[in-house]
Formats: sequence, C-alpha cells, structure tokens
Amino acid sequence: MSPENRIVTIFGGSGFVGRYVARRFARAGWRVRVACRRPNEAIFVRPYGVVGQVEPVLANARFEESVRQVIDGADAVVNCIGILVEKGPQRFEAVHGEAAARIARVAAEQGIRTLVHVSALGANAESISAYARSKARGEQGVLEAFPTAFIMRPSIIFGAEDQFFNRFARMARLSPVIPLVGAGTRFQPVYVDDIASAVVSAVLDAAVPENFPGGIYELGGPETETFRELIERMLAVIRRRRLVINVPYFAAGINARCLDILQLLSGGLFVNHVLTEDQVRQLRVDNVVGPDARTLPDLHVSPTAMDAVLETYLYCYRPYGQYTSLTESAKNLDSTP
Repeated sequence: MSPENRIVTIFGGSGFVGRYVARRFARAGWRVRVACRRPNEAIFVRPYGVVGQVEPVLANARFEESVRQVIDGADAVVNCIGILVEKGPQRFEAVHGEAAARIARVAAEQGIRTLVHVSALGANAESISAYARSKARGEQGVLEAFPTAFIMRPSIIFGAEDQFFNRFARMARLSPVIPLVGAGTRFQPVYVDDIASAVVSAVLDAAVPENFPGGIYELGGPETETFRELIERMLAVIRRRRLVINVPYFAAGINARCLDILQLLSGGLFVNHVLTEDQVRQLRVDNVVGPDARTLPDLHVSPTAMDAVLETYLYCYRPYGQYTSLTESAKNLDSTP
C-alpha cells in the first residue's frame, strides 16, 4: 500500500509531542487524523500536509465509542495523550492508565497493525509519584491488550513549545532569583522532533520485527546534566545572570501542598501549574536512560544536542530579544572620532 493510502490516528496529535509526530507522518505521505477534544483549536495542524491530508477530528479517549470511531479504518495508531497536572475529570489514572489501555484494546480489536504509546521515563508501578505509577499502569494495560506495541519513554522534552526551558526563561526575565527543587537531580533532555522521528521509524519499519521489535524504548538526548546545570545552560543562552538557589524538599513539599489545597478550594478556578506535591516527589528521582535500555539509535535516530536547538527559540528571552547580538556588537564599536 502506498503511503498516501495509509492512515494514522494520533491521539493528542495537537499537543506538544503530537504535533511533531503529525508533521513527520505528513512528510512521509500518510493521511493523518489528529484526534483531540477540541478540534476547532487544532486547525493549525492542517498546513502540515497538502489539502485534506491532515485533519483534526473530535475524540475523547475516556469514551470507548469515541475511540472506536477515530481508529476505524486506520493502519496505525499513536497515543501521545498526557497531562502534567490533574484538573476536573482529567486525572492521572483516567488519562495515563485507563485511556491508554482503552486505546490499545480497541486498536487490537480493529486489527490495527502498529500501535505506538508515548509514556514517560521513570514510569514505575512502585513509585511514590502518582504520575509515574499511572504511566506504568498505562504501559501494562497497553502491552496486555497489544503485546507488540511500541512503548516510548522520553526523558524531559525540549523544543520550541516546551514547558521546561521556556518556563524558567520566563522566570529569569522577571525575577533575580530562580528557586530549584531537586537541583542535583539528573536529567537527559531529548529533542521533541527526535521523539517524532522515533515514532515514525517504529511504524514504518514495524513490518521487519527483527529490526524494530516492539517493547520499551527509553529516549534521551546525548547529554546528562543536573537540574542546576540545565538552568545554568539556559541562563547562558538567554544571557542573563540570576541567583540559582536550592529549595529543600520538605519546604518545597509544604509550599506545593498549599498550592494543591488552593486549587481544591477554588473549585478549579485556580489550577496549580506552579508546583504540585506530586512533582516534588518526582524530582527526588533521576530521570535518565538505563544502561541496558533500547534507545533512539536502536530506532535509527541520532539524538540532537541541546546546543543545536535551544538558541533557536530561547533568544526571545534575551535582554534585547532578537536584537541582542546586534546591540552587543554596537557596544563594542570604537566611539572615538
């Protein structure tokens, strides 16, 4: 079957990771269904391909009939759904656990050839973090329903729309101090488009299982650094000097609990995107690829270094934005007549 006759359904295809996956499939010639809860807010995905090639469609992974409708007729399914903060019915267990298992089960029932599930590095059924436990339960449910599925576990993800470097760069623009919880925790940041490349590689070459067997792949970049080192790298890119201080876990836990309670008491009017108690628990554990894990090179993807990407989207946080280099050059001019 030619690529233009193949259809992929991407759950969460308008999100941070999903949009890059959608773009990669469009470039490979596939027809792409971007399954999301608000397709009217996902119109931006249409230009990824020719007219009619990439279309946002209504779907809610919490309801089986909705899942069944958007999977029907597809050749491959990719699940990129994930949340960082619980709000209303969007709970970790419902989204990462139950919805993931539901998508896998329906995909298997409809005879889908390939399923790729994007999880998270650190998924662990015994973790003290509810987020990590829900990710592990989702993986278990996926593999029980679809044993040949590909499970992608990325470390912290960076890219133009990320919620990591952008968040701290905004903070650095406004505050002289950057407080860090778990400054010594190690991460292995992975470029978002490398994840998309890995997903597409898995789907395109799934017909050769001896080369690309299903199972768990841990995705990390070429550099492993502590939280503090990552923030210092970001500050160097945006050319700002800030005091980086380590916040003890017990103090961070108290502050996070207060913010969680405020969200509860506000009835959802305030959503705690600052720091949750569960995030404090996550920051106690390193987030790096295991020594024996299958990784990006096993999917024929070469990891992208942070230095190759960070400056392309963090320049706007510099003192003079896009004109910073020009301003610095002007300051070096000899002003004497």
